[in-house]
Amino acid sequence: MDQGGAEDLLDSHKTFLRSPSMNSSRLSCVAVLLIALTAPGCLFADVVTPLDVDVNVTGLGDKEGRANAYSILWLFSWGDRGTKAAAENGGLTVVNHMDIQNVVVLFGLYVRQTTIVYGE
Repeated sequence: MDQGGAEDLLDSHKTFLRSPSMNSSRLSCVAVLLIALTAPGCLFADVVTPLDVDVNVTGLGDKEGRANAYSILWLFSWGDRGTKAAAENGGLTVVNHMDIQNVVVLFGLYVRQTTIVYGE
């Protein structure tokens, strides 16, 4: 390839890189990639959160009950994760403390929400 051919190729490459539509689509792709990589729990999350403000003085009790609700494909949901269902599943008559557990896979493609109750 002669000197002129190499310069023509380089000039066409520079023009391609300076194209406004290419720069905006590249910027969009980079932005989406950065958000996806920095979002906590975007691929998998398993988080348990207490539903109490004074957990340091709360007695949990001897029994534990759980109730679940599920969601798949952002389209289908089922289950009863209410306090009553959790207490019945654990054989509790007195609830001292509650936690909520959320398991999320692939941006919510699969979700399991669990109510956890503790008591007697």
